[in-house]
Amino acid sequence: SPVARTQSFYIHLTTLQPYPTLLGSGAPNFANPPTVIVMVGLPARGKTYMSKKLTRYLNWIGMPTKVFNVGEYRREAVKNYSSYDFFKPDNECAVKIREQCALAALRDVKSYLKDEGGQVAVFDATNTTRDRRDLILKFGSENSFKIFFIESVCDDPSVIASNIMEVKVSCPDYRDCNKTEAMLDFQRRIECYKTSYQPLDPDEYDRDLSFIKVIDVGRRFLVNRIQDHIQSKIVYYLMNIHVQPRTIYLCRHGESTDNLEGRLGSDSGLSSQGKQFSAALARFVEEQQLKDLKVFTSQLCRSIQTAEHLGIPYEQWKALNEIDAGVCEDMTYDEVKEKFPEEFALRDEDKYYYRYPAGESYQDLVQRVEPVIMELERSENVLVISHQAVMRCLLAYFLDKSADEMPYLKCPLHTVLKLTPVAYGCKVESISLNVEAVNTHRDRPEEVKRGPGTLIRRNSVTPLTSPESNIKKPRIDDLDEAPIENLPVASLALCSPPHLPLALTGQVSSLEALEILLFLDTHTLPVSSACFFTHSFLVFSSFPLLLAALAGQSLPVSICSVQARFFLLFSFLHAVQHFFSSNFLNTEIHFSCHDYEQLMTDLY
Repeated sequence: SPVARTQSFYIHLTTLQPYPTLLGSGAPNFANPPTVIVMVGLPARGKTYMSKKLTRYLNWIGMPTKVFNVGEYRREAVKNYSSYDFFKPDNECAVKIREQCALAALRDVKSYLKDEGGQVAVFDATNTTRDRRDLILKFGSENSFKIFFIESVCDDPSVIASNIMEVKVSCPDYRDCNKTEAMLDFQRRIECYKTSYQPLDPDEYDRDLSFIKVIDVGRRFLVNRIQDHIQSKIVYYLMNIHVQPRTIYLCRHGESTDNLEGRLGSDSGLSSQGKQFSAALARFVEEQQLKDLKVFTSQLCRSIQTAEHLGIPYEQWKALNEIDAGVCEDMTYDEVKEKFPEEFALRDEDKYYYRYPAGESYQDLVQRVEPVIMELERSENVLVISHQAVMRCLLAYFLDKSADEMPYLKCPLHTVLKLTPVAYGCKVESISLNVEAVNTHRDRPEEVKRGPGTLIRRNSVTPLTSPESNIKKPRIDDLDEAPIENLPVASLALCSPPHLPLALTGQVSSLEALEILLFLDTHTLPVSSACFFTHSFLVFSSFPLLLAALAGQSLPVSICSVQARFFLLFSFLHAVQHFFSSNFLNTEIHFSCHDYEQLMTDLY
């Protein structure tokens, strides 16, 4: 009956409490204790990237999760960052402040997990010493939290450089600094941490801890003592993500004959305009010139027909089928409203949780498409041809949308959504293929009586938007007195370009070579047969040209992104150093823009 269905979806606050039992100030009394994920690793190893991505995933599958980034606490406590001196282990004042910021973050972790209904907290900091990790373990033991460590280990210079250039150089610490100064300062900050870094030891000291080591951005993994379902989900997720540049294209099938009539579900074929879209989609994919493109479709006729024009092998996924409308299948909304008025009203009250009789809800869809999410994360370029409700679920994951927003995300027919994963999120671009189609979107009803909020159980799948960082001034004053204002650190040069010439005598260190190449990378050089510019804002790293000169080549070199330039730069940095030290051990070398090309010839 409608009444019984209403009771199955809503827990009325007049008869029941929001939670079955309460602990102290309001935490649910669940048998499975909350989990604290502790990040470990040197700076620029992708810890914050993994923290944010993991938080988005856990919230999407219904585990309330929040990141606590100690760097944000430190920036709030020390407003004006000066230089890497702040991170030197012998800077006692700064060490004290950083310790107190970590304690402040842990206190907020405790509040989130015990008082605010959180299930997972991500403690995002370097945590490179055993003393710091032992402190966190003690904190977990005192509060009955499970502790799970994620250590990111990476020695690939190209990956580190890409992380620094893409994320760190633009962080608030370097807001007013030029790229060269910021890069060099951050490299020196890393060196400060290296002196005290103690990696997790799976053989002796840390063999009883639960952790995963992510080595070289997912090239290898070491997993130790996984203890529960949440930890296994975390490990499985981390083993599927990667950081390679890629694009994910999402679109619905072409317009179907049932779309023209406004009917729900069923398995109809394409209309004439739907067939036009199928051909247009094939042309669009060809124009993109995507390498090794994968294509996923549902098992329904209209999705398969849309993919057939592509001329590319495609995989059929039952998980991508449209939401099952149950007894309302093959009906229009008007027919549903007339035949099942109670069901129609219930769905308007809460579209995410509502389940069609003998059918599915959006909540069911999230569980169904989770394997698709894993496949998308491990893949490179992918085109997914699915259906409106399924596409909304996928979008909610990539764009970090909540359960309340998900059922009303706009996914029009004959439009491709291009998703490009970036450092801490996903960029979305809507591309219309200019083929007319009916509008199947139904807006959220404005004047509808919403039922009481559904209890979010810890084992339910309820996508939540990842909590925004709401850090105000960290509460470190009551922990101890700290001379925050007057720190004995040297100032970092602001927007002032390096002066030329640069004189280097003897062997060139990595940082010195990097400084030279960074300067040349940020200054426009004379155009010659050895290099060309595709856009006015593009400049070229000296490194590819140096390699060409050393090899006796005069080939055009075009590096179209900072990441690509620094991939080349760092991949062969040791070769440059060796060349300099072998050939110019007692020679003073002067670099300048004016004699740049002549220098390349002289080196050769």
